[in-house]
Amino acid sequence: MPQYAVVAYDYTDDGALERRLAKREAHLAGVRDLAKQGKFLSGGAILNDDGKMIGSNAHFRFDDRADLETWLETEPYMTGRVWEHVDIREVKLFDPNA
Repeated sequence: MPQYAVVAYDYTDDGALERRLAKREAHLAGVRDLAKQGKFLSGGAILNDDGKMIGSNAHFRFDDRADLETWLETEPYMTGRVWEHVDIREVKLFDPNA
């Protein structure tokens, strides 16, 4: 199953951080669900020099790119105008147990 790195940067307008915080619990609930399915591998927030959240960096495993795109269509940070720019790359993560 392909693995993907998703790097998403938040909008930079005055309401961006408030939107992120408003959608955070729904976002985390979705990520927890993906983890139970074996689709979320690792990730977290990207911070600026002041320690404020300005984006996200995560690794996922989806059946294919279309499956990932379908998930993004309902992801709260996408529907809630938190993530402005999302870069997706297929990756092959290092397995320390191999």
